[in-house]
Amino acid sequence: MEKYDLKSATIEQLTAYMTTIGEKPFRAKQLYEWMHVKHVAEIDEMTTLSKNLRERLKQECIFTVLKPVDVQISKYDGTRKYLFALGDGNVIESVLMKYKHGNSVCISSQAGCRMGCRFCASTLDGLARNLTPAEMLEQIYRIGSDIGERISNVVVMGSGEPLDNFDHLLTFIRMLTDEHGLNISQRNLTVSTCGIVPKIRELAEHKLQITLALSLHASSQEKRLQLMPIANKYDLSEVLSACDDYFKKTGRRMTFEYSLVGGVNDTDEDVRELVALLKGKNCHINLIPVNPIKERSFVQSDGETVAAFKKKLENNGINVTIRREMGRDIDGACGQLRKRYMER
Repeated sequence: MEKYDLKSATIEQLTAYMTTIGEKPFRAKQLYEWMHVKHVAEIDEMTTLSKNLRERLKQECIFTVLKPVDVQISKYDGTRKYLFALGDGNVIESVLMKYKHGNSVCISSQAGCRMGCRFCASTLDGLARNLTPAEMLEQIYRIGSDIGERISNVVVMGSGEPLDNFDHLLTFIRMLTDEHGLNISQRNLTVSTCGIVPKIRELAEHKLQITLALSLHASSQEKRLQLMPIANKYDLSEVLSACDDYFKKTGRRMTFEYSLVGGVNDTDEDVRELVALLKGKNCHINLIPVNPIKERSFVQSDGETVAAFKKKLENNGINVTIRREMGRDIDGACGQLRKRYMER
């Protein structure tokens, strides 16, 4: 018999489950609080549940708790990169970034990735599997417990393509923002996608108040084809049309992530093409100096080029920021730490 995944169940699902095993419905609320508010690491810590119920849950359920196998801490800015072991031997990465406005955690949505973006280490070994809602939540819970502070912002931008794990992502969002759990505002949650058009449109129908970030990384369809295999399936015009649709349905301004690769997508021509693509849209561009990985020959644009690129976009009325580099002295780029661990 397949075991019941306790921590991936919403409060409503947990209430129904308690009823089916002959327990009073209020037990679900107690259980949910132990898991999603107190973040206990063992079922035996749930002292308001009877010993018999605790034993039954241990026998019949999966109780997901992630174990850190490596933690790297930046000596420059306190950024922490965590490598967590999953129950099946896979490993995933998460990052804690400390800002003036609070603690932000970047989590993975898949073990590995099948999208194949040329500048990303996460995708080099392909996709192992999707993460469960519990495994996504646990990254936040374990980091919060480790630092003893509240996590106020969450970014689903680690390893994996979140919209390729769509149903689990929706459950995760519902539980993360649920008043019975961490109760993080949807507006403090960002989900990044490389541009799976049907799923962007489907997400728009849910009318969530999250920020959707598109990994744009190129100023034209031709350049996107060089950097991102997803462009073979969805033309840039289709992707931008889906983004417009997302804004119309949700009222939430789109963010466009743009990794600057020296000599590849940081020229004056790229500025002109970007302005033509995005002028008049309610959007924001996040410029990211690319994090070089040894498996690829890409180099980071120099500081002068990045600053000039930003100024030229601003002169054309485009809202733009340069993402502050954090954790540069550790395996900062997505997938680097996991890749090194697996090779070892």
